[in-house]
Amino acid sequence: MESIAEIKKYYKTLDIDKLPDFVSAYEKDDRSGVQTLILYAKKKLKALEKERERMKKMHAFEEKYADMGYICGVDEVGRGPLAGPVCAGAVILPMDEEILYLNDSKQLSEKKREELYDIIMEKAIAAEVAFSDAKRIDEINILQADYEAMTMAVNNLKVKPNVLLLDAVHVPALEEYKQVSIIKGDAKSASIAAASIIAKVTRDRYMKEMDKKYPEYGFASNKGYGSAAHIEALKKYGPCELHRRTFIGHFV
Repeated sequence: MESIAEIKKYYKTLDIDKLPDFVSAYEKDDRSGVQTLILYAKKKLKALEKERERMKKMHAFEEKYADMGYICGVDEVGRGPLAGPVCAGAVILPMDEEILYLNDSKQLSEKKREELYDIIMEKAIAAEVAFSDAKRIDEINILQADYEAMTMAVNNLKVKPNVLLLDAVHVPALEEYKQVSIIKGDAKSASIAAASIIAKVTRDRYMKEMDKKYPEYGFASNKGYGSAAHIEALKKYGPCELHRRTFIGHFV
C-alpha cells in the first residue's frame, strides 16, 4: 500500500483536470491523511465548477452577437494618473477555447494579470494595445485620448472584427463597426475583461521601465497615480515629460 507521504507527493503533481481521477482512485482509502487530500481535491473541483459557471455568464454578450462574426472586446486603463499614457486594449477571443478567471483587471492581483496576459496573447484570435501619451492627453483631453487609443488598437488588429463590445462608451471614430456599450463591461464580458487585462499589464510594464529613467517619482510602484510620495516628488522635482500638465496644475 502506498504511504500517505507518497500519495501527498503525487497529489501535488496533479493538474486540476486530473483531480477527478485522483478522487476516484483514493476516495475509499479511510486514512485521515488521504481523506484530507480528497477534501482538498473536492474543494478545488467545486471552485472550478463555480468559476466555469461565472465565465459562462461572462460570455453572454459574445454568444448574443456570435452569428455576426468576430466579437472584439475593447477597454482602456490609465485615465486617472498624473503621469504616463492612457492605454487601450482590443481582443478577439476564440469561442471554442476556455480561458478562466477573466475579470476587470482592477479585481485581479498583479501576478494573476501577468498569468492571464500570457494566456490571452497565446490564445486570442487577435489582440492589440495602443497608447495615447501625456502630451497627446494635454492636447486633446483625456476622453478624446481614450477614444484615439481605442481606435488605434482596433484598427491595428490583424483580424477585422464585426462587433465591438465596449465598457460604457461609444467611440465616434469607430462608427463603421457595430458598437455595444456595456455598463461595467469589464466585469460582464470576457472579451472586455481580456482587453482590460492586456492594457493594464502593458501600461504597468511601461511605467516600470520609465521608473528606470525617472526613479525619483516612484513610477514602478505608483504607475503614475497620485500617491502621497509621488505628489511630494512632483513638488520637489517638478514634472517630467511623462506628466500630464492638465492634471498636475495645482500640485506644482
